Amino acid sequence: MDGILLIDKPEGWTSFDVVAKVRGLLRQAASEKLKVESEKYEAPFNFKNLQLSTRAPKVRVGHTGTLDPLATGLLVIVVGSYCKRAQEFSKLDKVYEVTMKLGQTSTTGDEEGVKTITSNQEPETREIEAALEKFSGEIMQTPPIYSAIKVNGQRAYKLAREGKEVKLEPRKVTIYNIQLTDYSYSEVKFTAKVSSGTYIRSLVEDIGKELGTGAYMSGLCRTEVGVFSIKNANPVQGVDITRHVFDI
Repeated sequence: MDGILLIDKPEGWTSFDVVAKVRGLLRQAASEKLKVESEKYEAPFNFKNLQLSTRAPKVRVGHTGTLDPLATGLLVIVVGSYCKRAQEFSKLDKVYEVTMKLGQTSTTGDEEGVKTITSNQEPETREIEAALEKFSGEIMQTPPIYSAIKVNGQRAYKLAREGKEVKLEPRKVTIYNIQLTDYSYSEVKFTAKVSSGTYIRSLVEDIGKELGTGAYMSGLCRTEVGVFSIKNANPVQGVDITRHVFDI
């Protein structure tokens, strides 16, 4: 089986969890198909006699862009020969629905980290809109230290967890569109269409600095990857995902 599968990742699952689940379901489906085919043959050509029907066929499965465990939304899964195109798909632009918490910062930039109260200032809606607008276009962004970026061969997040100093260089990213969708202190919601490689946690922290309040990302849902939309995504459980693998 070769193609693409769109999955709506639930909160609490890692991207690898989803890949492993999909791989298992596809292998199970392939095994069942092989068993059905074997029953069409009579001995000595029966697949059971050759002990082939009990072997789970190998299925290559990967993803095209990690979502943090606390994040939800669209995960583009590649199957079979499409695994060779994973890097191509990973470079596509992405759209997110973001929730940020004002007045606090987090050591990890999200809900998982240790929180520090930084301000009780309540910005006005126009101030938030102005702050968001400042991050529209090409910007230089420093990735969060709790990220999978490699530093001298080691993942940055592993070094950070060990208490070691992690220094990451700023990189150019593009925020194509950023728009406030809801605000009720201390929670801000906005949507953002961004280039590949953009870290929303860093974007939120930078917006918090611009506002002078501090902020961390309290919610994230990826709704689009290139032309792929969460509207066409499937749950990772409860459906026959083999029916939803498609070619492009």
